[in-house]
Amino acid sequence: MNETLSPCRVLIADDDELLVRLLEHKLTQAGLQVICVADGESALERALSDSPDLIVLDAMMPGPDGFQVLQRLKDSEDTKDIPVVMLTARKMESDIVSGLALGADDYIVKPFMPEEVLARLRRLLGRP
Repeated sequence: MNETLSPCRVLIADDDELLVRLLEHKLTQAGLQVICVADGESALERALSDSPDLIVLDAMMPGPDGFQVLQRLKDSEDTKDIPVVMLTARKMESDIVSGLALGADDYIVKPFMPEEVLARLRRLLGRP
């Protein structure tokens, strides 16, 4: 039985085009609507304009970096309740602790397994 996550929208903010295409393909196959951006400013704009159900955020990208974007998302009344998953190559303990302290709901270190990412997103979206 293949359950889908149909009405849910996920915003992916990452400047690695190959990784974004891989995630977009995997999430679209699972029935999610995917919005992709490549920089921090666009992530903030689309979070406000599209009201995604979840945001996948890289730490290292042009414009405000992922930690700055996360801080601004969590400081805004309009976006503070959107779950955010950090998906990044920044793997030092201090990076992980900073991301979680700023309000990330999960922190996944690259390289990652697509099925694991999907399982974590499903958990945050409250879907089986």
